[in-house]
Amino acid sequence: MSDTVKGFWAIVAACTVWGLSGMYYKMLAAVPPLEVLAHRTLWSLVFFGAVLIVQRRVGALAAALRGRNLGVLAISALVISINWFGFIWSVQNGRAVEASLGYYIFPLVAVVLGLVVFGERLDRLQGAAVALAALAVGGLTWGLGAAPWMALLLAGTFGAYGLIKKRLDLGPVVSVTAEVALLAPFALGLLLALHYGAFGLAPGSGHFGADWRESALLAFSGVLTGGPLMLFSYAARRVRMATLGLVQYLNPTLQFAVAVLVFGEPLTQWHAMAFPLIWGALALYSLASLRR
Repeated sequence: MSDTVKGFWAIVAACTVWGLSGMYYKMLAAVPPLEVLAHRTLWSLVFFGAVLIVQRRVGALAAALRGRNLGVLAISALVISINWFGFIWSVQNGRAVEASLGYYIFPLVAVVLGLVVFGERLDRLQGAAVALAALAVGGLTWGLGAAPWMALLLAGTFGAYGLIKKRLDLGPVVSVTAEVALLAPFALGLLLALHYGAFGLAPGSGHFGADWRESALLAFSGVLTGGPLMLFSYAARRVRMATLGLVQYLNPTLQFAVAVLVFGEPLTQWHAMAFPLIWGALALYSLASLRR
């Protein structure tokens, strides 16, 4: 099997895990989203730290947390934590359809950010794609009487995260390890407060240790976070960017299928109008990418 084929199946595996991860977080519905986020942060640090130790790259982590990188990493850590929290909250509160919409429109948000921040020019197909996406969001806002704020939050934070990462000359494993390391003290403080009482929280309100199944799921969140990222990093070095971008649509497609078919979330007529427009926009965007 060639490296390209291995890379292709690696990105398929990563996007499949991301797309089906909603079912995992749904099993943790009894645990508040902020507590789940805290565990995800700490166990991700354990996972990535172990990877760096095996690779003998702990020194790279220490170097990353010095100088100009530290401020940029702090911002990216805050942004990705908001994104993670938004996704967990959406799944646990019956908004997984809206979450999938957010990850569908993320590539188009990235195009707009490139236009605004870097002055990148849009060709006709990209312009049409952005216009279709705007029409979909506008129609959904008018039909539902409120903007799809969670979808916009997820797309916006993920787009901003990518934008910030462009300014970092660090490998993905080192940079994400640095981010969760910066978030870890806050996560640990929250969990200690939940278990031992502080900040007005009753002692013993934490879920870890109370039930072996929930505890195992919370601990496994580190692998669930780190594993797909490593597969993605492996694929990024072996396949074309067009392939990488197109296969990533598998993630929100699976999220959408899980939300409707597994969770039984309602699909209103306004969603039925918005999603085909988004899919059409992505088709135009993909065509523009392939032409380039």
